[in-house]
Amino acid sequence: MQIGIYGSGTSETAAKTVKKILDDSEIISFAITKSKSKQADCIIVLGGDKGVRNYFHRTFDSTSPVLGISEGEASGFLAQIDLREFSSYVNQLKRQNYTVEQVPRLGVKIDGKNVYPVLNDVAVFASKSAMLMEHTLRVNGDEVWHDNSDGIIVSTPIGSSAYSMSAGGPVLFQDSEVFEIISVNSLDVTRRPIIVSNESSIEIDDISARLHCEVVLDGLDRYKVNKTVECTKFSPPAKIIRLKKDTTAISALAKKVHLAGELLSMPPSSKLILKTLEYEGVMTQKDLANKTLLPGRTVRLALTHLLKKGYVKKKVSIRDARQKIYEISKIK
Repeated sequence: MQIGIYGSGTSETAAKTVKKILDDSEIISFAITKSKSKQADCIIVLGGDKGVRNYFHRTFDSTSPVLGISEGEASGFLAQIDLREFSSYVNQLKRQNYTVEQVPRLGVKIDGKNVYPVLNDVAVFASKSAMLMEHTLRVNGDEVWHDNSDGIIVSTPIGSSAYSMSAGGPVLFQDSEVFEIISVNSLDVTRRPIIVSNESSIEIDDISARLHCEVVLDGLDRYKVNKTVECTKFSPPAKIIRLKKDTTAISALAKKVHLAGELLSMPPSSKLILKTLEYEGVMTQKDLANKTLLPGRTVRLALTHLLKKGYVKKKVSIRDARQKIYEISKIK
């Protein structure tokens, strides 16, 4: 058995720990780099959900299934194994005693040019917050609406519990063969999220605002858009290894549903901080202020709220003992 290890942006210590555990179990392993692309039975990706998303953003080859591993305690939809417990699952991995989940991806074109496929969502907004964006939504060539709103989100089932849920969208089960489309804060109070077949061609056209508009892919990268964004199902889907029978996407979804009530009453700044930590992983207070563009005082108040609720935890940075870092807590 041969296993590749991918850990872009993660610590060398974590990658060495994984390699040692694999070596002790007599499993051949090698680092995945741009210049090295050996065939592997599976790929171990470090960095939690963010690491798994980054891996699939950088490769169009999803023939090898991926096992996501988190370095913290936060469990996710894509990475279900914590680094500290990996040694207890390595023999199960060696025997290939696991299921492989097919996770759908969205292929994206911006003004006719392909960009990388996404696992969670495609969001289109004006480049400056609190500014209305005008757009036309077409599905399979038919106009669905012409809208003025803060923006629009197209989401996969696995992304339906992330940004789109915060914007009022429904939560979809992972095996649903659909995508969802949410107009964010539309001027039309009757506007509701819609569900379409994942075989549909989704086109967001005639995009305009007082300033330029941007497409945000999986909450990570921003691209300027002049007029049109097209979304379709991308083939092949991502293949995610599930080792824990009781920790599937559905059980993670149940935890998300438990949060839905509190998310509705949560201050907007707290929602933004929580979602930023979900997408970005461990961050300092300064990192959060820079990423969200919120004032430092607002970030502090939001973190205080999330710490009291138990959704975020604070600890000392290993790299700099003077720094406090924040991450999402494991939800019971």
